[in-house]
Amino acid sequence: MDSFAFIIHPIDPKRDVSRKFPLLGRVLTERQIDLFSTFFPPVYISEITGIVSRATGKEIKGWFVACPYTPRRMLELPERAVYRKIIQTGRMAERLGADILGLGAFTSVVGDGGVTIAKALDIPVTTGDSYTVAIAVDAIREAARQMGIEMAHATAAVVGATGAIGKVSAALLAREAGEVYLIGRRQHALDAVREYIAAYSGQARLKTSTDIRDLQHAQLVLTVTSALDAVVEPEYLQPGSVVCDVARPRDVSAQVAAVRDDVLVIDGGMVEVPGPVDFHFDFGFPPGKAYACMAETMALALEGRFEDYTVGKELSLSRVEEIAHIAGKHGFHLSGFRSFEKPVTAEHIARVRAAAQRRRAQRAGR
Repeated sequence: MDSFAFIIHPIDPKRDVSRKFPLLGRVLTERQIDLFSTFFPPVYISEITGIVSRATGKEIKGWFVACPYTPRRMLELPERAVYRKIIQTGRMAERLGADILGLGAFTSVVGDGGVTIAKALDIPVTTGDSYTVAIAVDAIREAARQMGIEMAHATAAVVGATGAIGKVSAALLAREAGEVYLIGRRQHALDAVREYIAAYSGQARLKTSTDIRDLQHAQLVLTVTSALDAVVEPEYLQPGSVVCDVARPRDVSAQVAAVRDDVLVIDGGMVEVPGPVDFHFDFGFPPGKAYACMAETMALALEGRFEDYTVGKELSLSRVEEIAHIAGKHGFHLSGFRSFEKPVTAEHIARVRAAAQRRRAQRAGR
C-alpha cells in the first residue's frame, strides 16, 4: 500500500503539546517548552488510515510525525540546527515506510523552503503550498459569495505578497477581483511581484503598498506572512470584509474576533478528505477534514506522484492548477470554514452581515 508522512510541530506551545502530552502541556510554561524542545527527539504521533480515492478506489495510509521545535525556536536557533532536526523527523518517516513526506507549518518555510531537506532524505518532499494556494483562493471566493461580495467589483489585498504563497495567490485573485493591493515590507520586491502578476492577471488594477493600514480599502483580504506575531489589527478592516488567514502562527490578531463582529475571519479553508479517514489524533479539525498542505501530500500519494513536488521559494501557477485538478479528481475539496479554532456556521455569517450593515449605517449617519 502506498503511503505518506506529514510533519507537524507545536505552533501554540501549551495547547499543541497538551494534545500529545497533557501533563507537560499543563505544567510547563511556553518559554520552557521553547527551551526544552531543543533537546526533544522527533515524536511519533499517529497512524492515518481510511483515505480512499473516489476516482480509482485506491487506498493509502500515512503517519503524523512531529518535529518538536516551536516557531520561535526555529527562528532563534542556527538554520543548520533546525534543518538537522527536521531531517531527523524525516528519517523517522522513512523508517515507517512513507513514500512521500509533507512539511507542515514552519518546517515548510524555514531556510530554502524544503530544498535542503529534500536533498538530505531518500523520499520525496512537498511543502503543500501549491494546494494551500488553491484552497485559500477557493475559500475567499466562497466566503465572498456568502457575504454578498461580488468579486469582479471588489478590492482584494494580499498581505505577504512577496512570499511564495502570497505572490501566486495574488496572481489568481487578480484574475477575478476588480483591484488587488499587494502589501509587503520591501517596495522593490513588491514592484517585482507586480510585474509578475501583470503577465497573468485579467483586468484587475494592481497597487503596491508597504503600509498595512491600506487594508481599509479591501473587501477581501488574504494574509500569509511568516511573522511570529499578529500583523492584522481590528482598526485596519472595513465592515463586511472577509479575511482569510493562511499563516501559522496567525497573522490576524485575536482582537479582531473580540471586537469586530462585522468582519468574517476564516482560517484558510478546511479540506474534505475522501474515504473514512481516521487521523487517530486531534489536531484541531473536525473528523474527516485536513489542512490543504496535508491534503496535497495525500493527493500526491493517491496519484502515485512520488517526486519533490512543491519545494523552494517559488511556486508556479501551473503547479497550483495541476494539484487542484489531481486533488479534485480523487475527491478532495473545500469543506467549510473555521475561525480561531471554531466552526463558522451559516448563522455566524448571517450575524456578521447584519453587524456590517449596522456599522455602515452608523458611519453613513455621522
